[in-house]
Amino acid sequence: MSEAVRPPESVYNLIPKEEVQTQKPPRYMSKFRPTVVLEKNSTKDAMRTMGPAKVEVPSPDKYLKKHSKEPKLPEKTQGSKDAHRIWTAKKPAVPARTENPPMVIHTKRDFIKTTTVVPMKPQPTCVDTNKGHKQRLENSGLVPEYIKKKDYGEVPEYLLQRSEEERRAQEQYDNFVKEQKEQGAMKHLSDEERQAVVEGLKKSWDELHHEYQGLSLVTDTLSKKAHKERLERAMKQLENDINLFERFKTIYIPNN
Repeated sequence: MSEAVRPPESVYNLIPKEEVQTQKPPRYMSKFRPTVVLEKNSTKDAMRTMGPAKVEVPSPDKYLKKHSKEPKLPEKTQGSKDAHRIWTAKKPAVPARTENPPMVIHTKRDFIKTTTVVPMKPQPTCVDTNKGHKQRLENSGLVPEYIKKKDYGEVPEYLLQRSEEERRAQEQYDNFVKEQKEQGAMKHLSDEERQAVVEGLKKSWDELHHEYQGLSLVTDTLSKKAHKERLERAMKQLENDINLFERFKTIYIPNN
């Protein structure tokens, strides 16, 4: 034995080892293998994919002819001929002028009245779009039919009712002022005094409005919100007072 193939010296190599031969388990074989093989052989057909070995050559006389593959209609039978004969039967002839109609037919229709009735005229329409959309002219608002109403030109009922309420309010106010004047508790304001009062109210409104315009845009605290609401209420009250003094020409104030 040469030096090249001699194993290296080692304590573990002094005692020869026994070679253990492992035996592999037997190969698994299904118990259904014979059944599968039998089924495979029973369903296998000869020339299944490639076709028969010898095929009959077509005859030269049986070549493809024109219109040979077009669908053909079923042949006509006696029933179809009878049905065609029924639908194509001749209509009865037109009666002659000298032939009288049968007198057994009675009807309640008045032919004279039917022929003398004036035919219905078409409703007038108007085209309101470039695509030809039409609508009835009566409902389009282009016909001046409003002037034909019975109450056209008259004062509406709600305006009369409002005028009556204003008259009653003015009458009650005049009566109250008259009573207070008789008792000496009211005095009459002249036009100059009334105008001076209106100017003073407007000046006060301008001051409040200037202060309102100087508020911050964000009301993030309760104090800012309360101050803004207080200014809005004061401005609203001044607007009502100005409207009252400008609306009534005769004003009476308490006599202090």
